[in-house]
Amino acid sequence: MKKIKAITLVFLLALFGSSQSLAEYGVTVGITGSMAMIDASGTETEGGESTSAEVSNTAGVGSIFVEYNNIMGTAFSIGLDHVPGSADVSSSLRQREDANGEGDSGTNKAQAEISDHTTLYVTYGFGNGTYAKLGYVEADLNTLETLSTGSTYGNVTVDGIEAGLGVEFDAYAGTVGRVELTHIDYDDVSIRSGVARAGVSTNNLIEADLNVTRISGSLGYKF
Repeated sequence: MKKIKAITLVFLLALFGSSQSLAEYGVTVGITGSMAMIDASGTETEGGESTSAEVSNTAGVGSIFVEYNNIMGTAFSIGLDHVPGSADVSSSLRQREDANGEGDSGTNKAQAEISDHTTLYVTYGFGNGTYAKLGYVEADLNTLETLSTGSTYGNVTVDGIEAGLGVEFDAYAGTVGRVELTHIDYDDVSIRSGVARAGVSTNNLIEADLNVTRISGSLGYKF
């Protein structure tokens, strides 16, 4: 998460470094609730053997955001959105029984979750409440496995691009409501296990592709 943390620091310094800028352009802070539809496909390679699978999950997630509006008098805004919780990639725990007689027979359980999800984004307003959104995403992909070999795959940071459309409308007492539809395409993931299967010299390799589509509703306060 080093890149996004550095970008976040620059963003916050620019956002709060000048009270004159805040008064001139305005800031929106708020909360978002999303229905995230997660899809993942991947291949596990053990020696010369490969096994492919596809998993999906639908999860409710919440986030907080801060936004710097009308940059230099234009219709562009820049914002930062953070999801403090996590979401499972699969709707159920993946389980497999191995009995190969090579010293690593037993029950294998696997699951993965997305956590520490942060998006730096820009929006462009079209003047009628609708806007386009484009963002850079970083998140942690945590592998949660129990393998008969005693091996683990570890956790990785994944990057992605988010794009979508939304509509903003006045709510009450200086607040605004938003509805968004966005899609996140993450970079391909490649993770090697810490221990190779018995009789295999090369550690197992997982290669996966991850995508998330979100339907979101937000409530924000404009300063």
